[in-house]
Amino acid sequence: MKTHVKKGDEVEIIAGNAKGKRGTVLSVDAAKGKVVVQGGRVVKKAIKRSEKNPDGGIEEQDGPVHISNVKKLG
Repeated sequence: MKTHVKKGDEVEIIAGNAKGKRGTVLSVDAAKGKVVVQGGRVVKKAIKRSEKNPDGGIEEQDGPVHISNVKKLG
């Protein structure tokens, strides 16, 4: 499926709670119609205890945004 944005493009979010935020596209999932924008939609995710993260806890990650809600800049 062809998309109007690709990894590394500068985009602006034009709809939703993250409206007006700008960032770089980190990944594109054309099949699901989702893109992940750096600093665009920050979500909190619970992390289990592991060797890498012995305390576990809550981590903030960049969440997906629907591809129709982003506009390519330049």
